[in-house]
Amino acid sequence: MYDAASDLPAQQHVIQQCRDLDVKFIRLWFTDIVGALKSAAITVDELDHAFTDGASFDGASIEGFARSDEADMAAVPDPSTFQLLPWRPREQAVARMFCDVRLPSGEPFEGDPRHVLKSVVERAARLGFTFYVSPEIEFFYFRSAEDTTLLDRGGYFDLTPLDSGTDLRRETVLTLEEMGIPVALSHHEAAPSQHEIDLRHTDALSMADSVMTYRLVVKEIAQRHGVYATFMPKPRSELNGSAMHLQMSLFRGEENAFFDAADPLHLSTTARRFMAGLLRHAPELALLTNQWVNSYKRLVPGFEAPTYVTWSPRNHSDLLRVPQFRPGLEGSTRVEYRVPDAACNPYLALAGVLAAGLAGIEEQLELPLPIETDAASLSSAERAARGIESLPASLGEAIARFEGSALLRETLGEHVFHSLIRNKLHEWQEYRAQVSNWEVERYLSVL
Repeated sequence: MYDAASDLPAQQHVIQQCRDLDVKFIRLWFTDIVGALKSAAITVDELDHAFTDGASFDGASIEGFARSDEADMAAVPDPSTFQLLPWRPREQAVARMFCDVRLPSGEPFEGDPRHVLKSVVERAARLGFTFYVSPEIEFFYFRSAEDTTLLDRGGYFDLTPLDSGTDLRRETVLTLEEMGIPVALSHHEAAPSQHEIDLRHTDALSMADSVMTYRLVVKEIAQRHGVYATFMPKPRSELNGSAMHLQMSLFRGEENAFFDAADPLHLSTTARRFMAGLLRHAPELALLTNQWVNSYKRLVPGFEAPTYVTWSPRNHSDLLRVPQFRPGLEGSTRVEYRVPDAACNPYLALAGVLAAGLAGIEEQLELPLPIETDAASLSSAERAARGIESLPASLGEAIARFEGSALLRETLGEHVFHSLIRNKLHEWQEYRAQVSNWEVERYLSVL
């Protein structure tokens, strides 16, 4: 049962901030099962009531939430997530808070993606770990949502005049930092009109909230300047797709549990077992980290995206990479998971990734030897001899691998597990029935 009184000091602090900052409206945010941001606005006069009882809504109208006979739910704001929306007027300002979705009884709703991540984070805490994440999030700027004309011809780390997005990125970074989201790096990416902003590491729940905020801020700033920003994994077939590489580590208090000075790669046994868990469960995780039909157009050979379940200390096309250790920075020891895209639901993706890593630790899995060559250059027989498994090549394959995962069924809970399968099966079946322009151009005149 939710105890609103336990958050009373934080709630009172938020109410005072609203008075001090002339806040008139509060947007209450949460996501549906596929990560679409949902929002309802209340006035500051309703805030005390919202903290106590939440804002009621019809769960049956939210994708993956509930049937019509179990529709009543409430969005209860988390006071620790209070932030002004800088792009709204400062007089009678607008703020936002992320919410936990609860049932009329006050119990957490098992279909709330934020609740799913909280549960896995709490499990990690019982094992003595805090899960830290720093995502490198890529996206494209285009002329509009209907026009994928490239806005520049820049490449990796290019600067003006080739990089027309410099000012857009600058304004986006300033807005993110004004909202309490620190940025580690921003730059032009490898493809024309493609960009990347890296968020500084923080705990997984805060980062999932930050990713949702990030996606909205990028789009808001782009729209203000008359262009369109998209996190679609592969908007143009001839260009690299957009990823969300995850830099990850586990800490015990102030100590990085992934660091071992005696190891050649400075990786602890904990880190190696965490990596082994990710490798074992990566094909099952694909439906969480790469949840759209379009996601699998990015995961093809030749575009710097992983297609096989491999790891390496240096190869940037591997699923899992170990960034080079820098002396004196033991706290920065981490592993990089390169398969996710930024169009996923960050709550479910991070929950699945953490659960897989913890399973590797608990089961004491042994990390296989790294692959020192590009797995795509090997023959099928050579890959089979080395035990190299393929990632799913389509949404249909990802659904099949996900359906057989006992780990993810337990991690997500029955509600989310089965709701996600239903949603993705519908998308896959709808896609399979479509006839593409490629097919018409290839076959119509010869068949």
